[in-house]
Amino acid sequence: ARGAAVRAVVSRGGRPDLAGGGALSRVTAPTLLIVGGEDREVLALNRSAAGLMTCPVSIEVVPGATHLFEEPGALEEVAQLAAGWFRRWLAA
Repeated sequence: ARGAAVRAVVSRGGRPDLAGGGALSRVTAPTLLIVGGEDREVLALNRSAAGLMTCPVSIEVVPGATHLFEEPGALEEVAQLAAGWFRRWLAA
């Protein structure tokens, strides 16, 4: 609905750094950043972005996964992590 607050965010292999520090510091929804363990550049960028955020933020690394999470079981792990995050923050 228009004007409804965002209560939780999950990013999979995203680039939150592109939003810029000003925007990141204004995010209020608990945010989970999921990155492949072999996607070292994006992992570093996500860590930097997380450092600019003042909301609850967590980074989960999927070991052995590359940027597209094409490895067997990688997307399933992403789905489990996302589901757990949403259960945690949307249950209230």
